[in-house]
Amino acid sequence: MNKYFDLTGLNGLVVGIADANSIAFGCAKIASELGAKLCVTYLNDKAKIHTEPLAKIVKADLFLPCNVEEENQVDGVFDTIKNKWGKLDFLIHAIAFAPKSDLQGRMVDSSLAGFTQSMNISCHSFARMGKLAEPLMKDGGTLITMSYLGAERVIPSYGMMGVVKAALEATTSYMASELGPKNIRVHTISPGPIMTRAASGISNFSKLVDDANSKAPLKKPVTIEDVGLVACSLISQAGRCMTGNVTYVDSGYHIMG
Repeated sequence: MNKYFDLTGLNGLVVGIADANSIAFGCAKIASELGAKLCVTYLNDKAKIHTEPLAKIVKADLFLPCNVEEENQVDGVFDTIKNKWGKLDFLIHAIAFAPKSDLQGRMVDSSLAGFTQSMNISCHSFARMGKLAEPLMKDGGTLITMSYLGAERVIPSYGMMGVVKAALEATTSYMASELGPKNIRVHTISPGPIMTRAASGISNFSKLVDDANSKAPLKKPVTIEDVGLVACSLISQAGRCMTGNVTYVDSGYHIMG
């Protein structure tokens, strides 16, 4: 294996695997294949039965509950990592949520409760995890989260989530600036539309997929493995001088009008 892309000896936390179509699972698969030791989390007991077989596929060393709305569970994940591993080298944060009524409605009609919940789960949880990861990344590390083009461009069916993802991208920039002196690199990956469980709540999502596939310069759909390859490249030595970026994995769709 090329030493610059080898993740052997690195410990990584992957948050957001819901099923085999999850972007987080694509990232975990590639990281495992490149030699990383993984901690995989699941949302709750209902989700556990779907996530546990996937955790076994990626040979997860740790498998822990993590509902980011439960602060003690988030703290528990990092306490376990500290006690079992003593260090953390990378985090892949691939979770987002908005109540269906807010997601499918107009931004101006969004509820305060829904907006607050979405910001907490989809955005602020990344900052909280970054704070908890910081003391475990004694020799530096990499924090990665997931966005979408709707953070920069109005995608009518993306609604309130576009605003939340814009906040997430700004959060990445500030975290990169604050954590850079400790050699902790922070990235946003912006994949093209991929049919995941989370995407199923977006109105006319299949139309977004078709539009991206037809207009993107490379004329091909993006897979969860494609996102995983880019994520692992950023984690590896190949990405050692990169931070604060929004990296598009969308076959070039973002450059098209």
